[in-house]
Amino acid sequence: MRQRSGRYAHHHGVLDTRHPYRLDQHTTVQRRFHDAGYRTGLFGKYLNYWHTGDNPPHFDEWLLQEPVSYYNGHYNDQGTVRNIPGYNTTVIKNHALDFMERSRTDDRPWFAYVATRAARELNIPEKKYAHTQVPEWNGRPSVFESDKSDKPPFLHGSSAHHTLAEGQALRTRQLRTLLSVDDAMRDFRDKLRSLGQLDNTLVLYTSDHGLLWADHGWLRKSVPYRPSLEVPLYLSWPGGGLGTARTDDRLTAHVDIAPTLLDAAGITPDTPHDGHSLLGTGDRDHVLAQWWWNRQDKQPIHSWATYVGRTEQYTEYYDLRLDRQGRLPGGVNGGEVLFREYYDLRADPYQLTNKLHGARAEQERRLGVPELARRLTAARAT
Repeated sequence: MRQRSGRYAHHHGVLDTRHPYRLDQHTTVQRRFHDAGYRTGLFGKYLNYWHTGDNPPHFDEWLLQEPVSYYNGHYNDQGTVRNIPGYNTTVIKNHALDFMERSRTDDRPWFAYVATRAARELNIPEKKYAHTQVPEWNGRPSVFESDKSDKPPFLHGSSAHHTLAEGQALRTRQLRTLLSVDDAMRDFRDKLRSLGQLDNTLVLYTSDHGLLWADHGWLRKSVPYRPSLEVPLYLSWPGGGLGTARTDDRLTAHVDIAPTLLDAAGITPDTPHDGHSLLGTGDRDHVLAQWWWNRQDKQPIHSWATYVGRTEQYTEYYDLRLDRQGRLPGGVNGGEVLFREYYDLRADPYQLTNKLHGARAEQERRLGVPELARRLTAARAT
């Protein structure tokens, strides 16, 4: 929702994955493109728990899959709900390619949102990649963390005792499944080249938040650690000056995607954004990330908010739990603070030492924690 609306979750109101209809569709980037005369297309996932029979708003063409099924999946194909044989990444890719091909005869500018279901669990590789060798990986220091006494309580339980072997197995499944996504990206590039549109098309590639590969004993998402928060982000737009490989070290978040796309198209936003366009020189000194514990989630995780700077990260866990309608009766910015973490990301990039564990008030002041707590409270409230 953040990438579509440019707003943080506490502003767009969708606080979990089970209540997609709480999103105000008027605020989405596809609505703005559609109103500006673009031909808009959606291929793959729209929103978790979106009803397959409901057409996605503000798209001219779509192939929507819900729920995930890697083979012979269930789709809403331009308003008709049907099963389509084949591997889902390939099916989604081919429909997106058809949409792009129609630009030969339709001179409207176009916007395509392509969201494969890979590589979320379950990960089922395409049959031709089922046994492909993947690069060896022997874990990060955070996989072998033996003393987690400074970590939140849910990382002490049985659900957080996963091993390197389990992390390697998850990684192998993900990488094999992503090989079909690699094929899709290659075919999209080749299609744009054949259409003569490679230089003037902004391609933005990113992903869902990451699954941990047994870091801190954890295999899921839902935690404020770097392997989960840091996801790929690539931009290509030769005609806009993004045709040469380079690294940009600015702090970015999914809220920056909608402003970036609209900026590239010269479209002025008409609803508020928390993010900013990455095409300019604007930067920020922190990123806000939040997660709320859903009542349907059986894992005993606390809700949390984290303030991620360039060199430090401060996290608070709260006594908050969503009700069955995905709402917080006491408001999104409340909740008693149950646990806190502070990491020096330069000295401790794997987040092994929580400097607030057993820290005295004077030590917290030297770390600047009171000011970080104030900033986090402000970020959650604005």
